[in-house]
Amino acid sequence: MSSYDHDQLSRRAFGGVAGAAAAAAAAATVGLPAGEAQAASSAERPFRAEPGRHGRRPNILFILGDDLGWADLSSYGSPDIETPNLDRLGRQGVRFTDAYSGSATCSPTRFSLYTGRFPGRTEGGLAEPIADRSVGLEPTHPTLASLLRDAGYATALIGKWHCGYLPDYSPTKSGWDEFFGNFGGALEYYSKLGLGGEYDLFEGRVREGDAEYKDLRYYTRVLTERASAYVRREHGKPWLLNLNFTTPHWPWIADGDEAASAEIVRRIKAGDKRALWHADGGSLAKYKEMVEDLDRSVGRVLDALRESGQERDTLVFFASDNGGERFSYNWPLSGNKSSLQEGGIRVPALLRWPARIGGGQVSDVPVFTPDWTATLLELGGARPHPAYPLDGTSLAGYLLRGEEIAERELFWRVRGERALRRGPWKYYRGKSGADQLFHLDSDQREQADRAGAEPELLGRLRAAWERTDKGLLPYPA
Repeated sequence: MSSYDHDQLSRRAFGGVAGAAAAAAAAATVGLPAGEAQAASSAERPFRAEPGRHGRRPNILFILGDDLGWADLSSYGSPDIETPNLDRLGRQGVRFTDAYSGSATCSPTRFSLYTGRFPGRTEGGLAEPIADRSVGLEPTHPTLASLLRDAGYATALIGKWHCGYLPDYSPTKSGWDEFFGNFGGALEYYSKLGLGGEYDLFEGRVREGDAEYKDLRYYTRVLTERASAYVRREHGKPWLLNLNFTTPHWPWIADGDEAASAEIVRRIKAGDKRALWHADGGSLAKYKEMVEDLDRSVGRVLDALRESGQERDTLVFFASDNGGERFSYNWPLSGNKSSLQEGGIRVPALLRWPARIGGGQVSDVPVFTPDWTATLLELGGARPHPAYPLDGTSLAGYLLRGEEIAERELFWRVRGERALRRGPWKYYRGKSGADQLFHLDSDQREQADRAGAEPELLGRLRAAWERTDKGLLPYPA
């Protein structure tokens, strides 16, 4: 780790949440050897790799929440929401304070995860997010799943796909051996009706295709059961499971809210195209209920993993697909989903791999979604396709061998906004058209614009953004 990393880690503590360390010390740990349990139950310490640890190629359980805000977990500072299972996951491994999504909305971030590249490298990634059947993730493009499958992994995706619709696009056309979930960006949690009023719950396998699957129970519960069953299977090879919850994405329907569900279904069938947006529903209390249900659901899947005997050799990663909206708690960040301000792209991120990484650690090294693609490919013994170079940097050397991460730029582009981060500095241009510069270590809230005080630095970062942008596809007119 660089001296810069050590300095920043010593200055930034647990998101500014008093009492979190005491809570961590009091909480029980699950399924870890004595030394790891002791580390996980103590106060967080700056991340340090332990090169002496050894383990085989890991199983990979990659979990996404949907529109979960950076501070919606109690371990990130939520004053009201309690997330003991996710907090425990972080205590048993590494909690990242400066983790970012690949974009500010659902499908572009998923493109960046599945391809390891900027969303603007592909036509489907230009949709922010995908809202019709005209584009998707081309089956010919190599993906995290296809590359790991070629390296000997079993692959499955359970939950939200949002990278294109049938008949042209599907996880089973892009490297996943099996799929169970929804194709669109949102669905009603009981009826499984999507934005266009279509039924949107499918099951598919390679060579068998995808077919509707009828299950009218609460969706988060259904996904939890499916994922738990998958990890409990007898696997003859390492596996990748992408588990993509729709929680806490609108509509604001919690488990047991059958009356609210019925009203939304009535409006959908009556032709209300915005019924699923549920603009007249939801509350802070309902949002809390949904996030805490997500936490319990992740806990049940992790219980299944432990009971299967695979916990030690499974890398578990949890994050949100982008920043939160409406009822999310993002303090002290500015902005929400769809914006390239910190609140739109900075996300909670937790990593656990007991065989190779110790617990009770925190890292503020800036990382973003394409980095995890590169990292998982390296850990799984897979090579990127030479014709589709990755935009992310593998973190395997940092996580396992203590190697420094060379200074680099994290790049984002959405319609009407641009952003680039290098070290603690962030270049940002919002819809006002004005170039701004923020020092995130001292100004997470992006309120002290340093553009006038640092014109040369501003110019260098703007030029770096524009160099990368020139290599991407233009937005359609």
